[in-house]
Parts: sequence; C-alpha cells; structure tokens
Amino acid sequence: MTIKVVIVGGGFGGISVAKQLKSSIFDATIVDQTNHHLFQPLLYQVATAALSPGDIAIPIRAVFSKQKNLRVVLGEVTSIESEHNFLTLKDGTQIHFDYLVLAPGAQYNYFGNEAWKKHAPGLKSLSDALEIREQVLLSLEKAEQLPSPEAQKPYLTYVVIGGGPTGVEMAGSIAEIAKRNMMRDFRNLNKENTKIYLIEAADGILNGFPASLSESAFQDLNKMGVEVLLNTAVTGIKETGVQLKDRFIETPNVIWAAGISASPILSTIEEPLDRMGRVKVSRDLSVSKNPNIFVIGDAAYFEDSKGKPLPGIAPVALQQGKFVGKLIKGEAKGTNREAFHYVDKGTMATIGRAKAIADIRGFKLSGFIAWLMWGLIHIFFLIGFRNRFRVFAEWIWHYITFKRGVRLITKKSSEN
Repeated sequence: MTIKVVIVGGGFGGISVAKQLKSSIFDATIVDQTNHHLFQPLLYQVATAALSPGDIAIPIRAVFSKQKNLRVVLGEVTSIESEHNFLTLKDGTQIHFDYLVLAPGAQYNYFGNEAWKKHAPGLKSLSDALEIREQVLLSLEKAEQLPSPEAQKPYLTYVVIGGGPTGVEMAGSIAEIAKRNMMRDFRNLNKENTKIYLIEAADGILNGFPASLSESAFQDLNKMGVEVLLNTAVTGIKETGVQLKDRFIETPNVIWAAGISASPILSTIEEPLDRMGRVKVSRDLSVSKNPNIFVIGDAAYFEDSKGKPLPGIAPVALQQGKFVGKLIKGEAKGTNREAFHYVDKGTMATIGRAKAIADIRGFKLSGFIAWLMWGLIHIFFLIGFRNRFRVFAEWIWHYITFKRGVRLITKKSSEN
C-alpha cells in the first residue's frame, strides 16, 4: 500500500521532511508557489547587491532529482479539507493525502496598514530582494544627477523599520554600501551626506539576544553611521517618506522588517491560532482535529520546556521537518509517536563586515570570531556545492576588495 504525503512549502521545513521519505512506500508531493528553495537568511545580501539570486536559491526539482518517489507541484493552496484529507489549489486542482505537512512559511505583518506595503517592501522572496536592490541603486543614480547636497538628501537617506535580525543586517549592509562600497564610483556624491535610520518601537534591538550582545550590536551600528531610533513608532508611510510621532523623514528608500504573520492558508483548517496566525500544535506537531496533519516552522506555535514559543528561524524548521519525516516513516512500520524536543544550538546575527554577535549555549561572542562562525555556518546550510562555492568566493572577494559585484538595474525598474 502506497502512503500519500503532501508537503506544502519548499522551505527549510518542507525540504527536511521530504528528505526523510525516500522509501518507495511513500508517494510524496511538494506544493510551492515558486519553483525554488530559498535560503532566506542571506536574502538581505541579494537586496544589497552582495550576492546574485542564483547564489541562494536552487530549484526544488534539482534538490530531489534522484528521489524518484517525489514530485513537485507549482501552485498556490487556497483551502484545506482536513476532515476529508484533500487540499485545493488556485487552479481548482485537488490533491488527496494520507499525511499533510504544512510548512508555508510566513509573511510580513503591517499591523493593519496594508497601504504601507507599496512604499515599504518586506524581505521574504527573491522578487522582494530585487525590488529593494534596484530601489537602492536607482536612488544613488538619481542623487548623482542632482546639483546640490540638499536636493540629493532624500535619495541618500535610508530607513529600515524593525530592529530584529533582518532589520539589523539590512541597516548594516546598506551602511557599508552608502559609506564605503559603491559611493566611490559616484563622482558627484559625498558619503558624509548619507543617512541610515533603523527604527524600532521597543527599547532595544535584537531583543531575542542577551542584553550585552544587543548593546554590542547597537554600538557597532552607530560606528558604521546608522542612527538607531528606539522607542519610536511609525505612524505613516507614503511615497515620499516615513512619518514618526515628532518628525517626517523624507526618502523613497524604506524597508519593512518590523514583524511577521503566518500564512493565511492556516485559517482554513479551523485550528486554534495565536496572535501571529500560527497554529497551536500538539507535542508531536500535529493538529487537534486530524492527527495526520502536521504544522511546522514559521507556521507552528510550539512552546519549549520553559514555556517559551520557539522562534521562526531555520534551525527550528529543520529539526521539526526531520522529526515529522521520521515520525511518518516510523508509523508506517508501526512505531508509536513521541514528542518533539528542540535542541537550541544558539543564535547569531551579523551587523556588517567582520561584525556579528552569537549566543551559543551560554557562550557570548561578538566581533570577528562571531562573524567568521556566522559565515561558515551559513555556507554549511546552503544546499548544493555550487551555491556554497559561489557564496564563499563572493564573500572572500568582497572582504578583500570591498566591492559588490551585482549592481544591475533592469530596464523595467528604471522606467518606473
């Protein structure tokens, strides 16, 4: 008897599940809106012209080219019938399952201000990264053509909203572009006229890290020329800039990294959700109404042994995916289910060149050593030798020369 397993999402969690199901007794299907697996932790480097899209993405079909029992379906899931074990795609196609694993990832949360999205893109896909990259490059080109520093000012101003890892990494990377990397190629611009703001509504950045490491990151950003505005709420975003409570920052360069919400598809299974829209799963990561439906990664609300919800990071998705894959494989052999236990191997964030922080099982690191560890671990988790080699080579080149190679503006963007 063949067991049909459907996996929604080709991210870290979905890929990790599929790799466990190599036996011919499984008929596995991955459904994703894109045809590629994306290494999201390095997406900001595409947005800031350090890496090419192909360096951090690989076709899902290529990942499983040797796994003959798995097929890939390019499509968008619109509803899930948890009682009757099938899901429906946008084109009307129905796919039946014996087991369903939901790993659809997350999206940015604009807290009810959806109009802001047009002027402050988030960073969850390659298209988001390319949009941001071209906006940054276009602003430099426009500023180069203006006659005075005052006229150039809006185009040399950058606002990143959100002080989590993505926001900090973006702000630091933009600072390197604006203060050093590309500015020397623009004859009419002065790097001293650039302004980078990192806006955070809370009283600190990188709140998931120990206070000492957050403070270290804060100091590093200041030294790089980033003005960090804490306890500052954004009240409006429009085409010409960002409105704060006490002032308006004029700029077309606004990036949103302030919060996330789970995929709306999760609401169709009619399970309890947390305030971010994540499904509250049981100890084996299944849902209450159907034990053969699992939710993992950014889509799942799961508390650790201390009662704290697991963060939406790659190691969590990888471990949960591996667990669910082994659970399904074990049930096919008659093995009883066990509870999922997350092993926290530490958290890291990079601020800029040779600047990072790391909290690894109580060991707190910052500076060059943390940055080197961050780089090696990220290269290790990339899928495919080609991508690992290319990213490593680009980083070495950038470290030695301070140059970023991917500085292209397409005709479509330049005409906007």
